[in-house]
Amino acid sequence: MLLAACVSLGGCRRPSPMQVTVYTSLDRPYSEPVLQQFEQDTGIRVNAAYDIEATKTTGLVNRLLAERRNPQADVFWNSEVARTLMLKEEGVLASYSSPSAADIAPKYKDPQGYWTGFAARARVLVYNTDLVPSERAPRSIFDLTKPAWRGKVILANPLFGTTGSHAAALFATLGDQAAKDYFGALEANDVKIAAGNAAVRDQVARGEAWIGFTDTDDVYAGLRSGKPIDMIFPDADGIGTLLIPNTAALIADCPHPEPGKRLIDYLLSPEVEEALARADSHQMPVRPAVPVPEGFASLADVKAMDVSFEAIAQSMPASQSFLKELFIR
Repeated sequence: MLLAACVSLGGCRRPSPMQVTVYTSLDRPYSEPVLQQFEQDTGIRVNAAYDIEATKTTGLVNRLLAERRNPQADVFWNSEVARTLMLKEEGVLASYSSPSAADIAPKYKDPQGYWTGFAARARVLVYNTDLVPSERAPRSIFDLTKPAWRGKVILANPLFGTTGSHAAALFATLGDQAAKDYFGALEANDVKIAAGNAAVRDQVARGEAWIGFTDTDDVYAGLRSGKPIDMIFPDADGIGTLLIPNTAALIADCPHPEPGKRLIDYLLSPEVEEALARADSHQMPVRPAVPVPEGFASLADVKAMDVSFEAIAQSMPASQSFLKELFIR
């Protein structure tokens, strides 16, 4: 009967496989295996667009904003939070409360379901162990404005990625004027600016700078390759260390909403958090019950900066405007 119907209609097309398009700013070596496993487990074809190191997150956020009237992506897997919240305010995201996130703490979830956080990294100080003995390594980001560190500190471009989020968090935590004074003091102390967090790590490892701001995954990658570096979770006796989870969000009016929801369910599963904890990035699960490999940090090991993700997003415009004027000439 089906064959006869196909012949009478001039031939039938084979149904196209289900598919989902995801934009992700998490480094491809860490995100791609997860997406490939999802594709293998579900049979849903994954079309992935990855960001580049120099424009982390910002490039994909601008793309999503440009496409808002004709969305091409179904899911945004962001390696940070603040710009996800900005997309929510711009009406780019759709509400979806994944059943996979039922056991994720409310502080890592939007109350209306526009985004959910998982698998965190920390903003740390990376230092060259050949140049800085462990006992002399500064324990606070505020030590880096002292004369002893003049010309020896490096920072990734603060207009992008987790460095931008870190700057906005300091504006939210310290207040605008105190944060401006801090970054002004760094600039006056001849802080170097690198293209991205991996470049910070590499320049510290080569001795071009002695210490810098970066993320835990970048340090772990450097340690695996034998670079002479180590890291500090800063300000354990003060404002604490900024923790930045990944976020998963559904795109409003996306072309494939149901496969998009299935991908989000998958990303937010305990199994993916454990896989990312065991991967080379060693991201920290937001669920206390998900195991962390021995020798690597969990969220319980870190004194977290007491700042809301909403406050970071709200501080982003002011911090970006100031830092662009201060550092980008």
